Amino acid sequence: MEAQDPVEWRSRVLRAWQLALLRFAVTLDNTDRLNVMATAAEIDRGSHRGEEQANFHFFRKVSADLCTSILRQNDAADANLRQYIERIEDIRLKRAFASAVEIDIDAAPPRIRKPRTNDWLWRGLAPRGNTSLPARRRTG
Repeated sequence: MEAQDPVEWRSRVLRAWQLALLRFAVTLDNTDRLNVMATAAEIDRGSHRGEEQANFHFFRKVSADLCTSILRQNDAADANLRQYIERIEDIRLKRAFASAVEIDIDAAPPRIRKPRTNDWLWRGLAPRGNTSLPARRRTG
């Protein structure tokens, strides 16, 4: 059996985890939730099958929180789902997941524009202070 590139493995299994979460969000089926948790356990184990990785539970915890949020079983569900959606890099997957959990990602709060200051316009000029303009001489 040929050794697999760890970066490629990680990328592939993370994509599978995201798709499993999307499938659970669409179906709300317990079998799909178990698939999410199995994929999370595989990620937590890492590409090595050794026992030294047994104490790592990050993806299992995140997956349990996300599944609970998808089912809207806690008060922080929408905030948790929005945070996950922001982390999804693939725009198609992001839109699909947001639609499945009924969160509008296009309704982002409008950016408040800061008034433009033209400080650069006066750069290099000596400050005038409170001095008056010199009087004009009249000739003639």
